[in-house]
Amino acid sequence: MSTVAQPGHDDQVRAMRALVASGKRKQVMFAALGLLCTAFAILVLLAAFLDLLIDGIPRLSLDFLSNFPSRRANQAGILSAWVGSAMVMLVTISAAVPIGVGAAVYLEEYAKKNWVTDLIEINVTNLAGVPSIVYGLLALGLFVYQFGFGESILTAGLTLSLLILPIVIVSSREALRSVPGHIREAAYAMGATRWQMVSDHLLPYSRGGIMTGIILGMAEAIGQTAPLITIGALTFIAFLPPPPVTGEFPFLSFQWVWSEFTVLPIQMYNWVSRPDKAFQVNAAAAGVILLAMTLVMNGLAIYLRYQVRKKIKW
Repeated sequence: MSTVAQPGHDDQVRAMRALVASGKRKQVMFAALGLLCTAFAILVLLAAFLDLLIDGIPRLSLDFLSNFPSRRANQAGILSAWVGSAMVMLVTISAAVPIGVGAAVYLEEYAKKNWVTDLIEINVTNLAGVPSIVYGLLALGLFVYQFGFGESILTAGLTLSLLILPIVIVSSREALRSVPGHIREAAYAMGATRWQMVSDHLLPYSRGGIMTGIILGMAEAIGQTAPLITIGALTFIAFLPPPPVTGEFPFLSFQWVWSEFTVLPIQMYNWVSRPDKAFQVNAAAAGVILLAMTLVMNGLAIYLRYQVRKKIKW
């Protein structure tokens, strides 16, 4: 039997092809626009970094890293600043990671879906947009005056951990949600408890995304200045905190957490505020090192995510 074409069938086919072609054109245009915006952002960042590098390259040396700040610009260094930044980041990650990941696991796997958890989720999301100076004022009243921690590395680390906690929680929850549901179902089918499912399956599969969120949060925290100035960070310091490792038993010391401190952004602020142009060159050199540390942390996040995901087989 011969088939008879339906009236208007060719018109429908042409309309469908035109619709598909229009969709493809829009997709190409959107991809090109996204690529253009990405390239523009990279060029702006590269231009800013090169400008900073050109200004600060005369002071980039091992002496600059190993000298204490000085009133003489050509002898000043950032030893106390980068050591202080490293110790503050150590306290920050020690406080933010267990609390943030634990909160994410609770909200995603244990908490009941009701108005209380909805309120918690809304507050966590809103906290990510709170200005950093607010965290500084909160830490000043809570850690410095209420708990009596003083103007110490411990106070600074806890302040920055509060600052990045929403980032860690949100990124950890997204990483947990990305694990397919059949992983949970298979664990329960084998008789695993909820905690065994979380610890043995859910967290290992989602650790790439969790580590990425943690390191990106740390990269943001390392450049913060306002909250640390609020809690009383020093702008000039010519000594190092006590070492965390000692030669006597128990070989570990926590006296350093109570030490006064400074960090790289505050050291840069101190130098930029001086009229002598030589100190501004020092600030540019310190900015190059700070940007390099941030880029290394972001690169490490991408590398860890790639390595972890490469080993995962769904």
